[in-house]
Amino acid sequence: MDIKFLIAWTQSRYAALKAGKDAGVASTELAVITGALLLGAGLVVFAIRTKLMEKIGIINSG
Repeated sequence: MDIKFLIAWTQSRYAALKAGKDAGVASTELAVITGALLLGAGLVVFAIRTKLMEKIGIINSG
């Protein structure tokens, strides 16, 4: 997974959430945006963890 892409995507979801909240969007739509934001954040954490475990494996084996 590309970490930079995931971070940019998460930032765009956050911007959409903030704009929607300011514009008075329905709570259902805000919930969907929030769910996507949480999913993106989880994917960022997973990608960083995977990258870190990859680096640790390289250090331990070599």
